[in-house]
Amino acid sequence: MTANTSQTTAITYRGGIVESTHRAHIAVVNADGNMLHAFNDPHRLTLVRSAAKPAQALAVIETGALERFGFDDSDLALMCGSNSSEARHIERTRAMLAKVGVDEPAMRCGGHAPLSDAVWRDWIRRGFEPTAVCSNCSGKHVGMLAAARAMGAPVEDYHEAGHPLQQRVKHTVAEVCDLPDDGVQWGIDGCNLPTPAFPLDRLARLYAKLAQAVDSNEHDNARTQALARIYRAMTSHPEMVAGEQRFCTTLMRAFNGDLVGKVGADGSYAIGVRRSALKNAHQAIGLAVKVEDGNVTALYAIVTALLRQLGIGTPEQLAALRTYDKPPIRNTMGVETGYLEVRGDLLAP
Repeated sequence: MTANTSQTTAITYRGGIVESTHRAHIAVVNADGNMLHAFNDPHRLTLVRSAAKPAQALAVIETGALERFGFDDSDLALMCGSNSSEARHIERTRAMLAKVGVDEPAMRCGGHAPLSDAVWRDWIRRGFEPTAVCSNCSGKHVGMLAAARAMGAPVEDYHEAGHPLQQRVKHTVAEVCDLPDDGVQWGIDGCNLPTPAFPLDRLARLYAKLAQAVDSNEHDNARTQALARIYRAMTSHPEMVAGEQRFCTTLMRAFNGDLVGKVGADGSYAIGVRRSALKNAHQAIGLAVKVEDGNVTALYAIVTALLRQLGIGTPEQLAALRTYDKPPIRNTMGVETGYLEVRGDLLAP
């Protein structure tokens, strides 16, 4: 029996045998929200997880928290990131807590194994036990503590859905995605904060707005300027958005300000591309991908293939992503046993 690949986006092979298939949904839109390309269901209701962090950070910025507590763009990048719990991330989190004047127990996230294998090996060797400041979402939590304080709201229970800060965040996320408040559904994320679900094309729309804002002449539009600041913070400090040997950091370093990208847990990814990085384009564009089975290896391969098929990036920039493009599968002895391959034209109607 052969696999039905009519809706398959990527296939994992072992010894030339199909081992697993990965179905993805893709939306590519311009800054006005017009659909340019779609694959499978571009309107799929999607829990975008950490790919929503720039929108959540926008709500924090609009409370005035950055100015009140003296946060810089590196702090903002950490708020938007899913960090690797490297020493610099933990130290930055502690410094941010000190600026706000709260202690680590105020954070309503828990410690967990790091997203970096190198960090994990180091922790095991040292017998290190992670706490809240080691969370990959530490920047988002400190940012929200700061925002609650800037609003004059209690810092206790800042993570609860009914807290005034979270009500503000929910409205901001819906608004920046051009949805009514009830057009966004909410669950609880792995880090204990509310996490939004909305149509995939609206995630692409959010990132198109980020990329459009950085080249905007609307200097008197506070929201546009806030979105531009988020874009600049993430692209100027990609090491704070993820970490060494992580896709987000590698991608944004390679493209040197031409695009912003962010992963979300369980197989979602979004990219905003400036119009200056596009051929014959008058607007920025946004890309959003969701892999049904949450496979991150497939996700990064699909995102890389999508960039190539859209003609985004120089050969040198795309070469920096080569390890994600057609990744080999190795066993515990380092023997290559298979590979993952993206199938077909992702831009086909």
